[in-house]
Amino acid sequence: MAAVKEGDYDGIREQVRKILKQPGYDDGSAGPVLVRLAWHASGNFSLVEHSGGSNGAGMRFPPESVDPANAGLHHAISFCLPIQAANPWLSHSDLWTLAGITAIEAMGGPKIPWEPGRTDYSTAEAAAEHRGDVSARLPDGALGADHIREIFGRMGFSDREIVALSGAHALGRCHEDRSGFEGQWVVNPIRFSNQYYKLLLRDIWKPREWKGPFQYEATVAGTKLMMLPTDMALVQDKEFKVWVEKYAADQDLFFKDFAMAFAKLIELGVERDDTGFAQLVKKAAREGKPLDQTQRPGGGGCPFAGGQKRDAKL
Repeated sequence: MAAVKEGDYDGIREQVRKILKQPGYDDGSAGPVLVRLAWHASGNFSLVEHSGGSNGAGMRFPPESVDPANAGLHHAISFCLPIQAANPWLSHSDLWTLAGITAIEAMGGPKIPWEPGRTDYSTAEAAAEHRGDVSARLPDGALGADHIREIFGRMGFSDREIVALSGAHALGRCHEDRSGFEGQWVVNPIRFSNQYYKLLLRDIWKPREWKGPFQYEATVAGTKLMMLPTDMALVQDKEFKVWVEKYAADQDLFFKDFAMAFAKLIELGVERDDTGFAQLVKKAAREGKPLDQTQRPGGGGCPFAGGQKRDAKL
């Protein structure tokens, strides 16, 4: 992978597009798992503790890197490593979020607003000191509407935004060796569309009889599909179902709402100062967890790394 000029984020987008084709990986595309990486890196933010979120790229270190909710995301991080190695001025946290939105657009989805300026933790100790425990903050597919509202409400999302973000299940699949669940939600799992909502509204879903966790199944166009209990909760709950119906009927509305909600998701906890960077150390000091040095892309020092002295390792 060739280097691009520092600050050339359009060049980085092009490099992301080049890594999307992955023969031998799920459906031949890295796109869905890159979206999941951006989501999981961001979706552990809490307005209550004011911790978590995409800033810092905490998933490079335990316990986030070994959290069962993040199983399989080492593939996405590995796909990004050639870009990171060629462009050490770029923070992991900026790359992961930019890769996610670029993948969505490349798979036919909307263009999502994005801004750079995230910085990275350079050590597990720095991440643990500043970030704290962000486990158990991602959705559990086995649960229902109350759980969904609790998880997304912690991040400040409305019912409308929750249903819009759930449309990301138009991409990718579950793996039995990761989440325990197995299967894809839609017929074409590498094309972003409103098909997920249309399928949810069809009276075709039956409990799957197998040894794994409870999930639903149906066969559409000769393809075995599945839905999780959290997916079905969107049509079982009347407030959620209103938005499922709207998005099933109007893909343009879905794309518009999804773009805004996903942009909000990847910005959670990212507080830039007048330099344009989200300096983790300043936030830590305000929280009574002083760490006396920081590093932004292009700079030196520690305990937070975002720049040219950082290598491209997990």
